[in-house]
Amino acid sequence: MQVTDPNNVKIYNLSAGKSLPEWLSERKRRTLLKKDVDIRRRIELIQGFYMPGLSTTVKVSRDGQYVMATGIYKPRIKCFDVNNLSLKFERCFDSECVTFEILSDDYSKIVFLQCDRYIEFHSAQGRYYRLRIPKFGRDMKYHYPSCDLFVVGASSDIYRLNLERGQFLTPFSSNSSAINRCTINDIHHLFIYGTQEGKVEAWDPRSKVLAGTLDCAFNCLSASEDLDIFPSVSALKFNGALHLGVGMATGQVALYDIRSNKPFYIKDHKYGLPIKDVDFHHQMDLVYSMDGSSLKIWDKNIGKLYTSIEASTEFNNLCIVPNTGLLFIANENTKIQTYYIPSLGPAPKWASFLDNLTEELEESNSEVVYDDYKFVTKQELIDIGLDHLIGSKLLRAYMHGYFIDVRLYKKAISVANPFEFDEYRKRKIREVIERNRTNRVQVNKLPKVNKDLALKIINDQTNKKKKPASNLLEDNRFKSLFENPDFEINKNADEYRLLNPVLSRLDKTKKKEIEKTLVGQEFEPVQEGTETTYSGKSSSDEDDDDGEYVSDDSSDDESWKREMKKQHKIIQREHRMREKLAQHEDKNQPKFFELRQGEEFKGVNNLQKKLSRCVIIYILSIKLI
Repeated sequence: MQVTDPNNVKIYNLSAGKSLPEWLSERKRRTLLKKDVDIRRRIELIQGFYMPGLSTTVKVSRDGQYVMATGIYKPRIKCFDVNNLSLKFERCFDSECVTFEILSDDYSKIVFLQCDRYIEFHSAQGRYYRLRIPKFGRDMKYHYPSCDLFVVGASSDIYRLNLERGQFLTPFSSNSSAINRCTINDIHHLFIYGTQEGKVEAWDPRSKVLAGTLDCAFNCLSASEDLDIFPSVSALKFNGALHLGVGMATGQVALYDIRSNKPFYIKDHKYGLPIKDVDFHHQMDLVYSMDGSSLKIWDKNIGKLYTSIEASTEFNNLCIVPNTGLLFIANENTKIQTYYIPSLGPAPKWASFLDNLTEELEESNSEVVYDDYKFVTKQELIDIGLDHLIGSKLLRAYMHGYFIDVRLYKKAISVANPFEFDEYRKRKIREVIERNRTNRVQVNKLPKVNKDLALKIINDQTNKKKKPASNLLEDNRFKSLFENPDFEINKNADEYRLLNPVLSRLDKTKKKEIEKTLVGQEFEPVQEGTETTYSGKSSSDEDDDDGEYVSDDSSDDESWKREMKKQHKIIQREHRMREKLAQHEDKNQPKFFELRQGEEFKGVNNLQKKLSRCVIIYILSIKLI
């Protein structure tokens, strides 16, 4: 079972997981269940709920006791008994089934429309009768009051087969070239159908006249982005007596009040795929609209998306178990997809254990997608030596870093720093010892990290001229600033030396005054060796590099500017010295293509001299001859 929560709505996919082949023996099944965790954790709601190739249509009987599905290959129908949660019977056809209608409350009377223009009637024991229609059929519906079976297809005629008389009646004639879908309202029994030209026409079976026409294509053309596909009608469904949902081939769903010729809302799937099924959730005013790639559930009044189900394989047909949160989807896969959404309704009586199961899962902390992964940045990958894996399947790029398997990360950390655990253990022991020392008589000490910052904070608090600042030393939010070495101020950085030239160091005289005041407060004085200087000169009463004299009476702004100039010159001088040293090192290092005079090259030079002498002797001998 797979759990997803798009738009914060829990959706349980009961058909997820591996399935076992039928030809396996019971012993091999048990061994596979022991070895494979995915097979052991799967939930098989109905046993054998799959097709050999793919499934085309799924429906539930009126009494809710049987689920029927058609598929290929071979073309067949399967009937499942929900009381036993298993297969009741299976029958094969001569040709593929386009759609079917359940005539009785149970499985005893079924009619099938097949792709080779045949209509088959089945009873409880098997096939009862078979007949042929003039044109290829696309959809059919049964009208219970008149016992008429309406069949529409690739023609303008609507064939009427009266099952009480057992004969064809005069067909209804339409102005369209072909009819795609049809449906009958259960309240006032109005028969409607959708045409290839994007129109919906309504017939009254009692008076046998055309009651009205809706031009759905005209209203959907303006909202359609894909003009290559004509918005013909591909799905129809009534919601009560007055509301009608029309699915278009351009991926739009138009909701109509049949008293008006304009839709009160149009929902676009944005995929450009034909809408295959439309249904309604009456209690929550929601609309189910399904195309080949997704099933969207949205509010029929404002169109706000409630939740959605993305298809792993193409969807073919939607079946909703009435008054429950369970739904079946026929698709281009062997398994018939089964989804349970608790927020839309309870589980059916024959699967009441689903409610207890989902409640337990919601109470427990279920695993999220990235529980077994750790997020690392590119610099961390370089530090642990795994930067060569960038671009492979072992790393999943996300934002400014990557997700990596926790097991691989731990192995890389143990190889990169094998003594990390020992250091961690020593640090924890030190923390425990320090924690146990708190019961003793304490002497307030300056923090080990950022001592100068702590001295400045204490000085600001003791100074009466300035307003007392917030005590950062006692605030737990800034505790790590004076304990964690990672937060220590780097005074050798160029930015710190430029932006804080005056605050970067305290005068010795000021430090001595502060340390004298701290003696009564039982603070330990700061050693003079810890003071950091950059130029080797004090910040007061000295000559700067320009030969100007800086007096103590000068204003803070002027001293800050002079210190800025001084530090800027020092930093530039240091950069120039580094560049010269780098160039000098590059000159002294030999190039890989440079040949220098050495012992190994003397033999080559002697060989060249000998060769030249031989050539001269050879030329002279030729001349003499």
